[in-house]
Amino acid sequence: MELLMEIIPYFLIGIFSGFMSGMFGIGGGSIRIPLLNVVGLPLLSAFGINLLVIPFSSSIGTISHKKNVAWKIALYVVVGGTFGSVTGAFLAGLVSTLTLAVIFVIVSGITVLGIYFDRITPKFFSNINPNVKNIIAGTFFLNLITGMRGGSGGSLFSPFLKMMSLDVRKAIATSLFATIFTAVAGMVVYWHRGDILLAPALVVIIGSMIGARMGSLISLKTKSMWLEIGLSILVMILALMTVYKAL
Repeated sequence: MELLMEIIPYFLIGIFSGFMSGMFGIGGGSIRIPLLNVVGLPLLSAFGINLLVIPFSSSIGTISHKKNVAWKIALYVVVGGTFGSVTGAFLAGLVSTLTLAVIFVIVSGITVLGIYFDRITPKFFSNINPNVKNIIAGTFFLNLITGMRGGSGGSLFSPFLKMMSLDVRKAIATSLFATIFTAVAGMVVYWHRGDILLAPALVVIIGSMIGARMGSLISLKTKSMWLEIGLSILVMILALMTVYKAL
């Protein structure tokens, strides 16, 4: 019974974060990391476990969304995001948590606005050039910021790709695919340092895979407008949670 009570919180964390991952194309780390920390895991262990879990939950989500993946753009996201993820993992802990949180909120706000640029400022939106250079540079920067806090970049990839002229469904699907690789790249660094605890990780992985499948199925049946609104609200809530935790 005692073992069961220890397992249940990790399983529920996996279900919830996996659901959000499948629903909105995020890696789930901005939800998973603070919750793992709350139940008693050291922050670096929470970072490492999060990165270990993401490839499994994102794979489930990608399979469900496979028809919407923009494969050519996904390659550029993987390249930029992977370099950003590795760099951020090595730099984790070198910048104060509060400074990183403030940067994350600012970047989150800009990327959320990007979802609506085509309607707010259509002239400005028409001048955005979604070329290889911009996509690789953008995803590198986003993953550098999120990688320094144990993430895979997924919480910002979807709105960024929407800003790069993908419709919201393609942005979600492409983000899910890319986070498989960006998370693995960062996870290797944490594994090498010995930060990953396997027992909690396995339970979270199982929960996340179940949650990702549920979220993906609901996402495919949800109108694009509600996905955009939900994604915007979720990203800003996660950003504010990051600041609150840093204070």
